[in-house]
Amino acid sequence: MNNGMRNLQAYPFEKLAELTRHSIVPDIEAIPLTIGEPQHEPPQQVLIALTEALAGAGKYPSIAGTPPLRQAIASWLTNRFHTRAIDPDREVLPVNGTREGLFAIAQALTAGCDNPRIALPNPFYQIYEGAALLAGAIPLFIAASEESGYLANYQHMSDDKWKACNLLFLCTPGNPSGRVIPMTDLQLLIEKALEHDVVLVSDECYSELYFDEEYPPTGLLEAAHAMGNTELKQCLAFHSLSKRSNLPGLRSGFVAGDASLIETFKRYRTYHGCAMPLHHQAASTVAWSDETHVLNNRELYRQKFAAVLPILSEHLDVEQPDAGFYLWPRIHGDDQVFARSLLEQQNVRVLPGSYLGREVDGTNPGSGHVRIALVSTLQQTVEAAERVALFLSRQAK
Repeated sequence: MNNGMRNLQAYPFEKLAELTRHSIVPDIEAIPLTIGEPQHEPPQQVLIALTEALAGAGKYPSIAGTPPLRQAIASWLTNRFHTRAIDPDREVLPVNGTREGLFAIAQALTAGCDNPRIALPNPFYQIYEGAALLAGAIPLFIAASEESGYLANYQHMSDDKWKACNLLFLCTPGNPSGRVIPMTDLQLLIEKALEHDVVLVSDECYSELYFDEEYPPTGLLEAAHAMGNTELKQCLAFHSLSKRSNLPGLRSGFVAGDASLIETFKRYRTYHGCAMPLHHQAASTVAWSDETHVLNNRELYRQKFAAVLPILSEHLDVEQPDAGFYLWPRIHGDDQVFARSLLEQQNVRVLPGSYLGREVDGTNPGSGHVRIALVSTLQQTVEAAERVALFLSRQAK
């Protein structure tokens, strides 16, 4: 058995299920605000393409992906992030959703190294830690606390940590905070990565859920290109259709960047046997080629934040994130007690922030927060906010 299995913690939703296992909830409709699973309608043209291409299930798909899919991705990247033309044959590789790809990249690039170290933000998307542990690496947790503006404080990593590090996970916009890493910070990280031979892996699956059409979030490849690293050395960016196009069940995403790293990862995946089904590739090609449904999707999230924030802000320290669909408010008291009490009194589920972080030097930067996912319908989301406000008003008495 892989020794890393011994250090794997239960997934946050398993912890929540155990926390609330004996809870008695009121006889009102349950509203889950825990899992970041988009509930908006998927684009119909993508579903049509998926069904029309089902005959492709009779053929083995290529690990590299079809030329039309790679070209659609490369064109989207070039236009969205203002880079030079991305090479669809050398700098793009489809993956089965960012979750699968982010996990696999750690295995491909660090397993077998001498005493590998993988840096990651804290709190974090749990796949980063699991990927590190199962690659035989030691996770280096970098706090993303209120004091650092909820951005991982990579700027204060010592040179010794940089020298020991093999790979560094970024998440921008962040999960759970929704904070976007500024271009200047990304470029500082790129300089350090080039200096110390560290691979930067940027999880950008929330990049298309932003609020100001004039200021979309900066991406790692964009920052690299702008500073003259036109070969995108040491830089890999992961994107997904799950949030952008409301297609979490399609399991479709891609990694793009440094051509030499993409080639290594492609060789790994050839043996891993994880090619995306051809009908999924056909549907993905349509999705990456269309922006209208993405614009409509962003508008739906704008409406929800606009409706919910006035309700919650009277009772909770909450503000609109830079991007994404999460709220990450600080709460008074224990976040686990808060989540369980809210469920028992209002049948609304939120995720304790401590489940998304790890204690380092006596502090878990996720403690005292809860993550609220605004993924349900507008009506359900507003009702959930009203129930949370009622719960908090009663708590204050």
